[in-house]
Amino acid sequence: MTRPLHVVPVIGPDALGPLDLIPVLREALTSSGAALMPMAASSARLVDLTVPRSVALVIETSGSTDAPKRVMLSTDALLAAAAASSDALGGPGQWLLALPTHYIAGAQVLVRSLAAVTTPVVLPAGHFDPLHFRDIAETMTEPLRYTSLVPVQLARLLDAAADDRRMCAVLRRFTAILVGGQAMPGDLLHRAEAMDLRVVRTYGSSETAGGCVYNGVPIGNTRVRVVDGQLEITGAVLAEGYLGDAARTAERFVEVHGVRWYRTGDLGTVDAESGIVRVLGRADNVIISGGVKVSLDAVEAIVRTLPGLAGAVVVAADDPEWGQVPIVVRASAPGGGDQTPSSAVFAGIVDAVVSVLGRAARPARLVDVPAIPVLSSGKPDRRAVSALL
Repeated sequence: MTRPLHVVPVIGPDALGPLDLIPVLREALTSSGAALMPMAASSARLVDLTVPRSVALVIETSGSTDAPKRVMLSTDALLAAAAASSDALGGPGQWLLALPTHYIAGAQVLVRSLAAVTTPVVLPAGHFDPLHFRDIAETMTEPLRYTSLVPVQLARLLDAAADDRRMCAVLRRFTAILVGGQAMPGDLLHRAEAMDLRVVRTYGSSETAGGCVYNGVPIGNTRVRVVDGQLEITGAVLAEGYLGDAARTAERFVEVHGVRWYRTGDLGTVDAESGIVRVLGRADNVIISGGVKVSLDAVEAIVRTLPGLAGAVVVAADDPEWGQVPIVVRASAPGGGDQTPSSAVFAGIVDAVVSVLGRAARPARLVDVPAIPVLSSGKPDRRAVSALL
C-alpha cells in the first residue's frame, strides 16, 4: 500500500514556517495525512509521487553523487530516534530550532517536540545571529532545554559569549547542546567544556533518522560494527530506503542473518572493550563543510571548466570554523597552468563554484605547486597533492 507525498517548501516566499509545519508533520506521523517532504524550494516534478504506507517523512540529501538521495523514514524510525534521544539526554524537554527543517537535524527537532508535547522556540531563517539565539533562548520555559547545532554555530556562540554574560548564562541553561553534521574540532570542544556547557557530539545521518551515536556511544537499540574498515549501523532508526532508487537502497541497506544494516560509507572503528565509535572520515570524496555535504568531485568539475584550470585538483583541508573546506591546487610551472595572478583566478573560482553548488562548497584558497603529482595511471595522486598543502 502507498500514500501520497506532500512536498512542502520551507525556504522562500511560499515557505511553511516550522511552527506551521508541526501539525502537517503530526498528521504524517499518525498516518492521517500524506507523507511529508520538506524542501528548500517546491518542485512540480515531485507533486504526484507516492511512498510506501509506512513512510512519514522524506528528506532529500545530495550525497556523494550528482543525483540527490531521497531518504524515506517511517513513523517508527522517527519516533524511535526521538525516544532514544530523550532517554540519552535525561528526559523530554523544550527545543530551540536553529537548523533548517529540510535537513534531518532540523526535522528531528520538530519530531522530538511532538513526542515531548512541547512547543519549540524557533530561530529566524537566514544568517545565524548569536544575539538572536540568545534572546530566543531566554524565552524557553521548560525545565529541560535542548538545541541542535553544527560546529560553526557553536563557535560563533562561544565567540559572542567571551564578552557577553547573558550569552554565557543562557548557554549554561541548556540541559544539552547537540553538535553534529561534521567532525567537531577538539579546541572547540575544550572551549565549550571550559564554560561548563554540556555539549553532546552526535553522529548519524538522514538514513538513521538523525544522530544515533552520542559522544561515541550508540543510543537506543542502535548497534554499530565495522566491515572492511567502514561503519555499518542497525537498529529501529533505520530508513526504509531511497525513494525511486532501488539499486542504491540495495547497495546501502543489506540484510545479514535476518538483521538489516546500513552501510554508512564512513571509515571508522568500534572499540572492542568500551564499544566507543570513532569516525575517521568519508570513504568517498565528500567533505562536510558547515554541516553540509560537499562533493569535491563536483567542485573540481566546475573548476576545470575555467580558463587555465583544466588540470586543477580539488582536495580537502581541515578548517577550525567549517570543519573541512575545498582547496584548489594548480600547477604553476611553465606549461603547467595559467599564470594569471592567483587573486584574480581565485575570485573567478569562488564565483563559479558558489553560483552552482552554494556557499558551503566555496574553496578556501588556491595553491600553486610546481607540478601536480600523478599515479602510474596518469591520474592525480590526491594523497600526494594533499601532502603538499
